[in-house]
Amino acid sequence: MIPAAAFAGKRVSLFGLGGSGIATARALIEGGADVLAWDDNPDSVAKAGAVGIATGDLRGADWAKFSAFVLSPGVPLTHPKPHWSVELARGSGVEIIGDIELFCRERTLLSPAAPFIAITGTNGKSTTTALTAHILKSAGRDTQMGGNIGRAVMTLDPPEPARHYVVECSSYQIDLAPSINPTAGILLNLTPDHLDRHGTMQRYAAIKERLVAGSEVAIVGIDDSWCAQIADRLERAGRHVIRISKRLPLTDGYFASGTDLMEAVHGRFSRVAFLEGVGSLRGQHNAQNALAAVAACLKVGLELGEIQSGLESFPGLAHRMEQVGRKGHVLFINDSKATNADAAAPALSSFNRIYWIAGGLAKEGGIEPLRGFFPRVAKAYLIGEAAPAFSATLGEAVPYEISGTLAAAVEHAARDAAGDDGGEAVVLLSPACASFDQFKNFEVRGEAFRQAANAVDGVKPIGGTR
Repeated sequence: MIPAAAFAGKRVSLFGLGGSGIATARALIEGGADVLAWDDNPDSVAKAGAVGIATGDLRGADWAKFSAFVLSPGVPLTHPKPHWSVELARGSGVEIIGDIELFCRERTLLSPAAPFIAITGTNGKSTTTALTAHILKSAGRDTQMGGNIGRAVMTLDPPEPARHYVVECSSYQIDLAPSINPTAGILLNLTPDHLDRHGTMQRYAAIKERLVAGSEVAIVGIDDSWCAQIADRLERAGRHVIRISKRLPLTDGYFASGTDLMEAVHGRFSRVAFLEGVGSLRGQHNAQNALAAVAACLKVGLELGEIQSGLESFPGLAHRMEQVGRKGHVLFINDSKATNADAAAPALSSFNRIYWIAGGLAKEGGIEPLRGFFPRVAKAYLIGEAAPAFSATLGEAVPYEISGTLAAAVEHAARDAAGDDGGEAVVLLSPACASFDQFKNFEVRGEAFRQAANAVDGVKPIGGTR
């Protein structure tokens, strides 16, 4: 835990007592703050009280005595309307911050030179965070990973000069971190997302921009117009900007050429790393993730050989194009996290002979946006409520069956793929649907796929159990 000593002896209010909220409250208490916490959920209040956190309805609190108000990132700050606790804080002139801000203040207080890599973007944050942390760890660096992935940031070990932090940051967290100041800040990409929470795309992009604007070096993917404009704006403001592209040769920066990761310096190119044979980093989207990780790791002092070794040993994230097992020429891929068409597109673009398991609780638009990938699909196996609608979309373009259940789909897809003599065949769970018709969440669905795939006779698991 990182004791929040910056608020020692001060009274602090806190709202939101989920897992990260309780962790933040305990860090404040450990640092010597006088904390009063609350939540709209009585069960959460009771859990906080049971671990020694002082609770009380903030509606009746004396806000003039609070030095700060710590808000959990899931609680509305601006849209669709500010939470009542936010309005009370603003009405009393109390600053509103979150756990990432607490971390930044403690790092500044204790060890401002501690390498700090912060990652944001609409897509790819978790993979880039996990990959960067893996490269650092495999190179023997003292590495802490958390934030919007894994551990709450204030549960990490306290800052020390040689301790490296790799922190995934959502837009909600950045909005509550006015002094965020990474050594290397990564902005991968921007597409419309969370607009119910931020109001407009312009506001969403501006919040994301704060992370790289406060960085020693801003690593920005420029394959969308929003990020390209941000990179240009930061450079005009005198910031150190490193551009990355998963498809464009750049004059300066890093770009992907097939599976080669290239550095451009004044128009001259050299290969700095490669992804050939790295099954956990297939596809253009993962090339972008790898480019960002490479640039950040170089910034904090790693050598190219250390970085390449880390890329090659990266196991990938569970449920995100996760290699589950192999039987001869048949590879089993768990992409259960793909809960809509856009999320399924990267996996479908990464393989040429696909036995596609799709379906569940359909999102708006179904799989029509994926029509361009249909030629890659040898056969589709449809499950869940979406099966009839998906079969209508596939029509005569793709052979399909309505398997009904995931277990049946895996069994039939494995059998058919085994008879495919066209090279590597992939049994791919990339549902383009929510899981809630048949499973509690996408993790449970992915685990069911993993178990079914590894139960196929002759399948050799990849990467062990998770």
